[in-house]
Amino acid sequence: MSAHRDPGERKAAGRQARSEVPRSGHAEWAPPADRADPVELITGQDAERVPWLVPIRHARMAESPFAFYRGAARIMAADLASTPTSGLTAQLCGDAHLANFGTYASPDRRQVFDVNDFDETLPGPWEWDLKRLAASFVLAGKDNGFGDKKTRTVTKQAISGYREAMAGFAGSNTLDVWYWQMSLADIEASTPKSDRKEFSKAASKFRSKGSLRALSKLAEKVDGTYRIRSQPPLLLPLRDLADPADRDSLRTRVESSLAGYRSTLAENRRVLFDRFELVDIAMKVVGVGSVGTRCMVVLFQGRDENDPLFLQIKEASQSVLEEHLPASEYAEHGERVVRGQRLMQASSDIFLGWDTAPGAGHHYYWRQFHDMKGSADVEAMAPDRMARYAATCGRTLAHAHARSGDPVAIAGYLGSGDVFDRAVTEFAFRYAEQNSRDYEAFVEAIDTGLVEVSEG
Repeated sequence: MSAHRDPGERKAAGRQARSEVPRSGHAEWAPPADRADPVELITGQDAERVPWLVPIRHARMAESPFAFYRGAARIMAADLASTPTSGLTAQLCGDAHLANFGTYASPDRRQVFDVNDFDETLPGPWEWDLKRLAASFVLAGKDNGFGDKKTRTVTKQAISGYREAMAGFAGSNTLDVWYWQMSLADIEASTPKSDRKEFSKAASKFRSKGSLRALSKLAEKVDGTYRIRSQPPLLLPLRDLADPADRDSLRTRVESSLAGYRSTLAENRRVLFDRFELVDIAMKVVGVGSVGTRCMVVLFQGRDENDPLFLQIKEASQSVLEEHLPASEYAEHGERVVRGQRLMQASSDIFLGWDTAPGAGHHYYWRQFHDMKGSADVEAMAPDRMARYAATCGRTLAHAHARSGDPVAIAGYLGSGDVFDRAVTEFAFRYAEQNSRDYEAFVEAIDTGLVEVSEG
């Protein structure tokens, strides 16, 4: 749909889409008769991962239904492909659960809040992101012991926050939509006074996270020089890899990736980057769904040993959405991730870039490892606090979609009532039950020895 059409026509087109896919139809979820086996979908991703890390991924997913959900983006992508869609598209996060939102530093050093994981990003139906977000709040509410009524209220806040924000973006000037950014200061201003002290303490903690702090946590001084400390298997310097061939291969791979990565930075940022030199490299296990992919941290040194820069290299594989949507226009998955992130975020990490020459079939992107990054402590939230967080996530996701999609048409489809809110809330409850059944099947596969686990 052309953004140059009259706003009235775009809104009408969004409303017309309701006749083809009613908003109430988004409540639907029932597993199709030919639904793929969820355990096979998970283990089917293992072949391309580092073998000795795969059991750690399985163990992390087995911790709870929500932990399983975090690693089950592939399962849900297959399931969403069978659900109704409005026909309107945007750049998707692809894995928009509540733990993939958080704070980080903008280039002007403000603490901002946004979607912060884009490994699965791809253009597609905007509803898919919102449904994944909604179901994650149902699972979080259940994990926290909320009753169904309170969990329903929390979940609906995520959807209504999205709908109301999209209506605001639909009525805003194009540049105003593009520049809009949620900051921690904005969130604190809307936080009840009784919670502000705790909020301020958490914000201060996040603000302290940077390369200097990472140096104290991840590195040690040996013979007067810093190097990344060894904490196997979760943090393993290349020097400690058992196979010298693996060690040399990975180091060569990182060094060759470095030149291509540098070329994807803006010229002024290349000037900055060139003031640092590579010191050490280590493999590092991160997250839940990413465990087993080739993720590394790289220590660079600037002026002296007390001027560190930690960058993270993450492997980028085919998006799980590409099994059900048109393939990415980018041949290199690192580029797919970075371009999707730059499109969805109002401001991104100044060191975000990708490897332009993937080797051995492995694609990578680079970013800062710590730069005021932090996330909400969802497990400690009472229902009212989680409801506010849900609304914040919903508004933030709406902005990410408004930057790439047509906010006028999407707002026209959503309308001003809560028909869509109630429908997606119902879907989220039904899908959370499906996720719990899938989780039980996964745990059974572990108990019977079909799936290997290791606590690391």
